[in-house]
Amino acid sequence: MGKQSFLTSRPHPWHGIQIGKDAPKVVKAYIEIVPNDAIKYEICKETGYIKVDRPQKFSSLPSVLYGFIPQTYSAEKSTALSKVATHGDGDPVDICVLSELSIERADIIMDVRIIGGIKLIDNGEVDDKLIAVLDGDPFYEGIHDISQIHHVIVDRMRHYFLSYKTIPGEPPKTKIESVYGHEEAFKVVQAGMEDYKNHFN
Repeated sequence: MGKQSFLTSRPHPWHGIQIGKDAPKVVKAYIEIVPNDAIKYEICKETGYIKVDRPQKFSSLPSVLYGFIPQTYSAEKSTALSKVATHGDGDPVDICVLSELSIERADIIMDVRIIGGIKLIDNGEVDDKLIAVLDGDPFYEGIHDISQIHHVIVDRMRHYFLSYKTIPGEPPKTKIESVYGHEEAFKVVQAGMEDYKNHFN
């Protein structure tokens, strides 16, 4: 029996996991939050472990799996794809993943197929929220663009990202510049990959 290849230590989810050979169409996604999580979790950039960022402040909760694409970064190339942003948010590119069956745990990786995205602007920062489907999910087998999914799914994501930081009685902190299909989403992935190489390699 031949020697088996394996890692002897856990790789950092952001820096130690490959994005995938079929990027930008199919990429690895690292999941930080599952639907209806009342706690906002995020990766600790130093250690690579999931940490508690904060309890969700208001009643708006995420409707989909949420995480990021390894070895991507939002900086100059990402900002250039926006007409209004002044800079990137300095984080890996975020991703929302659709799955027919319930996935109830985070801190996992999965192969996902990019179908579109939401260009969120947060205090002048571009903060793209890419939208993908779980690759190999038979329910989404023929889905390759955001236009092929029901608009209510996208509306729920839009509502969450527009409201999750908004304090009642105060001006909104986020706005949506655009909702885009798979071709623009591929450009966002590519820009994130280039920004990562420019800042970390």
